[in-house]
Amino acid sequence: MKKSMIGTIGLLATFCVAFPASAANPDQVKRLLETGECSGCDLTQANLSGTHLLGADLRSANLEGANLTNANLEGADFTGANLRETNFTGAFMTNASLTLADLSQANLASVTMYNADTAGAVLTGINTQNAQVFGSGINVGGD
Repeated sequence: MKKSMIGTIGLLATFCVAFPASAANPDQVKRLLETGECSGCDLTQANLSGTHLLGADLRSANLEGANLTNANLEGADFTGANLRETNFTGAFMTNASLTLADLSQANLASVTMYNADTAGAVLTGINTQNAQVFGSGINVGGD
């Protein structure tokens, strides 16, 4: 009995280490898609590719490692959000608020970003290859 229980505990521990609980909360993803509001939500590694989140309230949300490729994020509010390693490739982010957001290592390749507020945002290691950025605190190209 003890050997069986020890084996079961060891097996469970292996799965817990191999598959850490870091996926998005499905109820919160559903709430975002239905209402456009998910302030403070856990959307870690969420697949939101191609979604239309116009004016979405994502203040202080955790979108670390999320996939927002080709998403329409016009007017979205990411104030204070964790956007580390988020993939925004091809996204449309006109008039978005990225104030105090952490975009470290985010992929902004081919993004269209006009008049986005990036005051106080962390922009370390972002990829802006082929991005169209105007009226924002992000410099693309140049020396």
